[in-house]
Amino acid sequence: QVRLVESGGGSVQAGGSLRLSCAVSGRIPTIYRVGWFRQPPGKEREFVASMLWSDGSTYHANSVKGRSTLSRDETKSTVYLEMTGLKIEDTALYQCAARDNSGGSSSNARTYGYWGQGTQVTVSS
Repeated sequence: QVRLVESGGGSVQAGGSLRLSCAVSGRIPTIYRVGWFRQPPGKEREFVASMLWSDGSTYHANSVKGRSTLSRDETKSTVYLEMTGLKIEDTALYQCAARDNSGGSSSNARTYGYWGQGTQVTVSS
């Protein structure tokens, strides 16, 4: 079992920045990849970014590329999603997820078996 707890969400003005945290615990050695997803109000969940756990390599959705940074503090088993130049359309519930296998696309939420509760990000003008 892997447990994920997100934090760092809140309200921010457009153009601002936020750093979201995902604290990972449990069977960490089984983790293959950690991803961030978001669900805007009234819309489908969408992929934001993911990190290959073994080497820390990252992959970002086009919608956030250039505005997002994914990093990890191995001593704290925490993954960080930092976003800059926030836009109103970035408003969403942001969730951290983990998967223990390499099957399927890393941007497909259905391939992730572990999820956190999420942290809300609200961007206003």
